[in-house]
Amino acid sequence: MENSEVRILIADDEPDIIEFIGYNLKKEGFQVFKATNGLEAEALVKEIQPHLLLLDIMMPGLDGVELCRRLRTAPVNKDLLIAFLTARMEDYSQITALELGADDYITKPIKPRILISRIKALLRRSERLNAETETLIKVSDFIIDKEKYLVFRGDEEIQLPKKEFELLCLLVSKPGKVFARDEIFNKIWGTDVIVGNRTIDVHIRKIREKIGEKFIKTIKGIGYKFEF
Repeated sequence: MENSEVRILIADDEPDIIEFIGYNLKKEGFQVFKATNGLEAEALVKEIQPHLLLLDIMMPGLDGVELCRRLRTAPVNKDLLIAFLTARMEDYSQITALELGADDYITKPIKPRILISRIKALLRRSERLNAETETLIKVSDFIIDKEKYLVFRGDEEIQLPKKEFELLCLLVSKPGKVFARDEIFNKIWGTDVIVGNRTIDVHIRKIREKIGEKFIKTIKGIGYKFEF
């Protein structure tokens, strides 16, 4: 996808930050849209359907964490990339954001050149994931529709947030294969995103709660595999 086709929404309550980031994104040819609070950003996501949302945490009306939660529960936003851009550096803020389905967590201040690089890496990874393999995966009594982000076990539909869905798709893509933790991190979160050691474990636990305990096996000291 050409930069000129990419719509980026910046949501931040500091006008100077929005203008500075927006200026640099426009120089790269991206389409830039702006919101100064969470509610305005939520409305704009529905209106313009951006490819990427750059999201601050502390905003009036609706904070970034709650906005991310809302967006990730709506199937229409399945392809929306969400990157937090925030001054909050605490581990728990980063873990919470990534567990809610954020694709990246970037701390301020950041040099424009590095921010642009992170954005381009996100867009490349998103295009690669969308293009990989077939749309439907059928394993045992599971049917996974990668295009519609739907999981069925028999007649039951199972709701999974974006990162849980992508993680399940990865494991199911090669039943019996042991996926090392580093490989999972790189394929689901990318090499540019730093996530806590518990992030994968939390996602696996949540997937097991929804599909059943017996399908995803823990290989101690290595990673995980899908068996049926």
